[in-house]
Amino acid sequence: MSDKNTGLDTLKDIKQMMERSSRFISLSGLSGIAAGICALIGAWLAHPLINNSSDQKVYNNYHPEIISLRQFMGYTLFLIAMFTLVAAFVLALIFTWIKSKKNNVPIWGTSSKRLLWNIAIPLVAGGIFLLRMIQLGYYGLIAPGCLIFYGMALINASKYTLGEVRYLGYSQVILGLINCWFLSYGLYFWTIGFGLLQIIYGTLMWWKYER
Repeated sequence: MSDKNTGLDTLKDIKQMMERSSRFISLSGLSGIAAGICALIGAWLAHPLINNSSDQKVYNNYHPEIISLRQFMGYTLFLIAMFTLVAAFVLALIFTWIKSKKNNVPIWGTSSKRLLWNIAIPLVAGGIFLLRMIQLGYYGLIAPGCLIFYGMALINASKYTLGEVRYLGYSQVILGLINCWFLSYGLYFWTIGFGLLQIIYGTLMWWKYER
């Protein structure tokens, strides 16, 4: 009986080692919280600019002029978006690096490369698609498009990290699809998706794995 239990324990250890080697488990819940807070701050700063813009885009109109992302957003809004993105990325990287050191897992290994590749494909394809939509004047679908492609990227990458990531991805996709019928509320849907949902997810993951 003892030998049988020892064998089961050994098989369990091997399974855990294989799971550890195939998945990047150092994503920190604090990274999600930090990204969500950055998104909330960015939305708070952008809200008055969008509401008070003198040349606010008509969401359901078609304007076939070729414009850049900076022209579409305006200089101040563009800066807010870039600073929000950079701050969220840097903070996520810091917290992930801290957890990686704690778990003694290399932050740039086979599993993290697989994760990055699988999350990059939908994001890059979605980014190119949305930039073209901006150029063609389909402004109202930009916000839901961002949520949908981001959610698809999370779902696609979930098999190489914590499985719970897929539920965050499902939530983002559903939120983006709902946003398709409420186009003038894009900023609010962004705030919920990239802000509140990220914070809720990060808090749950911190509570479950890092507390």
